[in-house]
Amino acid sequence: MRNVLLAIAGLYVLGSLYAMFDMHGRISRTEARQEAAAAEAVKQAKVNDRLLATTEALGAKLGMTEKDLAARTAELQRQQRASESRITEKQQKAIGEVSGQVAGVKSEVGGVKTDVATTRTELEATKAKLERTIGDLGLQSGLIARTREDLEALRRRGDRNYFEFTLTKGASPTPLSSISLQLKKADQKKSRFTLNVLADDRTIEKKDKTMMEPLQFYTGRDRQLFEVVVFTVEKNKVTGYLSTPKNAPAPSQ
Repeated sequence: MRNVLLAIAGLYVLGSLYAMFDMHGRISRTEARQEAAAAEAVKQAKVNDRLLATTEALGAKLGMTEKDLAARTAELQRQQRASESRITEKQQKAIGEVSGQVAGVKSEVGGVKTDVATTRTELEATKAKLERTIGDLGLQSGLIARTREDLEALRRRGDRNYFEFTLTKGASPTPLSSISLQLKKADQKKSRFTLNVLADDRTIEKKDKTMMEPLQFYTGRDRQLFEVVVFTVEKNKVTGYLSTPKNAPAPSQ
C-alpha cells in the first residue's frame, strides 16, 4: 500500500511540475506578444506623428488649414467619383450600341442562313426533276431542264453556261454565244421541229427533232460539246436553251 501511495504521489508531483512549466511557457509567450503589440503601437504612433507633421507643413506651405485640406480632399474625391461615373456610363452606352449591332448582324446572318437553306432545298427539289439522257450524237448529256424554273436551277448550279432563246420560222439566224440558230420547221401537233446550227462557218441541220431531245454538236478550236434543248414547240415557233462549257469561247462581237 505504501508503495502505491508513493507512486501516486510521484505521479502527482510530476504532473504538477509539467503544468507549472507549461503555464510558465504560456505566460512567456503572452508577454512576448504584448511587448510586440506595444512596440507596433509605438511605431504606428510615430508614423502618425510624422504624417500629421507632414500634413501640417503642407497646409502651412499652401496656406491651408487642416479643415481646408480635408475639404479639398473631399472635393477631389467627389470629382474622381463623378469622372468614374461618366466613364462607366459611356462604357455601358458603347457596350449597348455594340450589343445592338451584334444582334443586328446575328439577325442578318440568321436570315442569310435561312435563305441559303431555302435555296438549297429548292435546288434539291429541282434536281430530283432534272435528269440526264442520251443526245442525238449518242452521247450522255448534261442535266436537262424541262421548264424555265429548271433552267434557273441549272444556272444557279454554275456547272455550264446557259443561253435561253425563242426562234421563229422564217426569221434570220439568232446569235447565241459563238454560234447561231435558225428555225426551219415547227410541228406543234407532233412536237417536232427542224433547225439549222451555224457554227465554224458551216451549217449543221438538226432535222425532225423532238422536244427535250438534246441536240449535240462540236464547235470551236478545242472541239467543245454544245447542246441545244427545246422545251416548247408552237406553230412556227420554238423556245429552249443553248448549253455550253464554262470555258467556251466568248461570243464574237
